[in-house]
Amino acid sequence: MSFDLVLFGGTGDLAWRKLMPALFQAFRHGTLPEGGRIIGVARDDLNNESYRALIEDRFNGVELAKRPNADEFARFAAMVCYLRMDLSRNQDYEYLAKCLGERKADTVVMYVATAPSLFTNVCEQIAAVGLNGPATRVVLEKPLGHDLASNQAINDTLRRVLREDQVFRIDHYLGKPAVQNLFVLRFGNALFEPLWRRETIANIQITIAEELGVEMRGAFYDQTGALRDMVQNHALQLLCAIGMEPPINASADAIRDEKLKVLQSLRPWTTETLGQHVVRGQYAAGAVQGQPVGGYLDEKGVQCGSTTETFVALRTEIANWRWAGVPFYIRTGKRLAGRDARIVVNFRPVPHPIFKAPTGLVNQLIINLQPKDGLELHLLAQGAAQRQSEPALSPVQLNLDFDQRFGTERVGAYERLLLDVIAGRLNLFVRSDEQEAAWRWVEPILQHWRNDPVGPRPYAAGTWGPSAASALIARDAFCWNEEA
Repeated sequence: MSFDLVLFGGTGDLAWRKLMPALFQAFRHGTLPEGGRIIGVARDDLNNESYRALIEDRFNGVELAKRPNADEFARFAAMVCYLRMDLSRNQDYEYLAKCLGERKADTVVMYVATAPSLFTNVCEQIAAVGLNGPATRVVLEKPLGHDLASNQAINDTLRRVLREDQVFRIDHYLGKPAVQNLFVLRFGNALFEPLWRRETIANIQITIAEELGVEMRGAFYDQTGALRDMVQNHALQLLCAIGMEPPINASADAIRDEKLKVLQSLRPWTTETLGQHVVRGQYAAGAVQGQPVGGYLDEKGVQCGSTTETFVALRTEIANWRWAGVPFYIRTGKRLAGRDARIVVNFRPVPHPIFKAPTGLVNQLIINLQPKDGLELHLLAQGAAQRQSEPALSPVQLNLDFDQRFGTERVGAYERLLLDVIAGRLNLFVRSDEQEAAWRWVEPILQHWRNDPVGPRPYAAGTWGPSAASALIARDAFCWNEEA
């Protein structure tokens, strides 16, 4: 199958850090279809040779195991070319259409890795020159809008010029092997389904923590914040994977129909719950791994006195028959005590204990997403050396380390998602109604914060966020997993 992949923003940060390395890894693994062409598009004054040289130079900065040797790069670079374009000029799209028309590839992928403000213009322009035919697939990076209205405006434009099955709204978390295993864990095994309900589960915690600050993205992040950057997309997609009903099959729409039901079932916000069940924070100076780091307001590109949140913790419920009354806690932030993404399923204690067990210990399933990838099952057992007439229980832990079991050279998130786009598989991409439902649920929080004179609570870099996040979960007589 021949394909053309047009990478708008071909000299941007995303192209260098994620997309080109992912395409090269697919090429190295032999999964990138033969007969492909990768066209970098940008305003920079480059040609094919200088663009390839720039890519080779950037590859020198990736980890050694993923770095191409000279022969590999020469064969990969033969697929790559460059097209100088001004995305605001109609004539440049006409020239792009001419270049693509000369080859007439089976599939044309338009990857829009640009500022979100250009999304609608690029899609309208490619349609105006006839590049929106059935062979075309358009990939859009987040954030798709900054609120519900702007998201709906983008989606309305897309519907005018493209079919829904031509639009691939990418959320790279869905491409992570550990997240894909969430679906397999739930729907490929009979073990957990009987337990996956309110009668046996006490609470579920979703944590996406980063040690890093905003780095060089201060100006972007200051207009975005943790709620838009992480909760509205990544965290809610994880919640859907955990909370959804079994789909009728593994098709894209069957899966996305069930995810949509979860988003529509999230308990609506009230004035009271917005005040009690949502905590926002902003990191101050502190220490990470023993090294002093500055606060958010000291970061380059951040406005003086900014109230942008770098931390969010919230409590919600899925108001349906399976989950009624089970609290779901979401927590994400920058400059926290560790880089850690995990889902913790805390099971209820046995209804009538007949053994002596340490206070506070419960059965747990921990789904590790990063930096390690695997499952931990926490149980209680009696030690072999015990001789008491009344047995005392101790915690034991069963580990399944996916990296150890399957190796660390598994397909990366962007590699998997790019191959899915080329193949036309929509399972791991977000549908417009999903996205709009997520924004609809998040929007009251944004409105509440706009009218809140207090602003985000400060927390020292290198901690787990403001103390109010611990108080939030303690009201239900629970605690975050690392506090147990």
